[in-house]
Amino acid sequence: MNAEDPPALLIAGPTASGKSALALRLARRLGGVVINADSMQVYRELRVLTARPAPEEEEAVPHALYGVHPAASAASVAWWREEAVAAMARAREEGRVPILCGGTGLYFSALTKGLSAIPPIPAAVREEARVLLEQEGAPALHARLLAEDPRSAVRLRPGDSQRLARAWEVWRATGRGIAEWQAEAPSTGPAPYAFRAIRLDPPREILRAAIAARWEAMMQDGAVEEIQSLLALGLDPVLPAMRAHGVPEISAMLAGRITVAEAGRRACLAIGQYTKRQATWFRHHELAPCPAHIINARISHQAQFSESRIDEILSFLKLPH
Repeated sequence: MNAEDPPALLIAGPTASGKSALALRLARRLGGVVINADSMQVYRELRVLTARPAPEEEEAVPHALYGVHPAASAASVAWWREEAVAAMARAREEGRVPILCGGTGLYFSALTKGLSAIPPIPAAVREEARVLLEQEGAPALHARLLAEDPRSAVRLRPGDSQRLARAWEVWRATGRGIAEWQAEAPSTGPAPYAFRAIRLDPPREILRAAIAARWEAMMQDGAVEEIQSLLALGLDPVLPAMRAHGVPEISAMLAGRITVAEAGRRACLAIGQYTKRQATWFRHHELAPCPAHIINARISHQAQFSESRIDEILSFLKLPH
C-alpha cells in the first residue's frame, strides 16, 4: 500500500451483523459503490435466502457483484478477486469510493494480500472429487485427505464439503497440499488501494436474535418459493449454492422429511455456528495492512444510524465526506 494509492473501504463481520445497512449509509455519505464480498450473495438465484440488498437499496446507491453468478457453477475466490478489482477500478473512474462489504474472509484476504500460484486443476480431478463427495460424503473425504495431506486436512472441518473438495483436487493434481501452496508468497500481490477496515463484532446473544428475526423475514418474503425454483434446475447437490444456509433445510421441508419449525431450528443453528467461525476468522486475520475499527453493537436495517457514530467512523477512515 503506497501513500498515493486511492482509498477503499472494507466492511466485514458475521452474517446478520448489520454490514449491508452500514455500507449503504456510508456509501450515501461518501459517494461510494457497495461491492459484494460474500461468497453466497454472488449467486443469481438466491436473493432472499442470502439477504441480498433489496431493490430499493440497490437503487439508492450503486451496487456491484450481487447476483451475478449462476448457481449452476461454483464461484471461485480467483474469479471474485478479478471481478472485484474491475468493479473497484470502475468506481474510481466514476469518482466513487469502493466499499467492499461481506462476510467471506478469504475474499478479503485475496484482495488485500493476493492469491497463491496454484495451477489449474484438470477436469478429471475435479470430477473425482465430486464423485467422492457424492458417494462417500464429506467426512469420508476428510479422512482420505487426513491420510494423504494432514497439514491441510487439520485446517478443515469434516463437514466443509466445498473446501475439502478443493484441498483434495489440489493435492491430487499437484502432489502438494493446499496449505503448502498457501504458505508460499502469493503470485498476485495486494490490489493497489489504501485499505481501511471496519469489523462488526456484535455480542452472541444479539446475533442469535438477529439470525432468528432474519429467518422469519425470509420465510415471509419468499424463501420457500425461491428454493422451489432452485431445486427445479436439477443442479448437482455438491455445488456451493445448493449448500447455502437454508437450502438443505427448506429442501428437506419441501420433501416432507421435517416440519417448517424444524427447518427453521436447524437453519438458525447452522447459521449461528457459521457466524462463530466467521467471527473467529476475523479476529485472527488482519483485514488490511492497518488496524480495523471495530463496532461491537449490531446496527439493523431498520435502525437509524446516529450521526455521531457515522462521524466517528468517517474520522477513523480519514476519507473526505
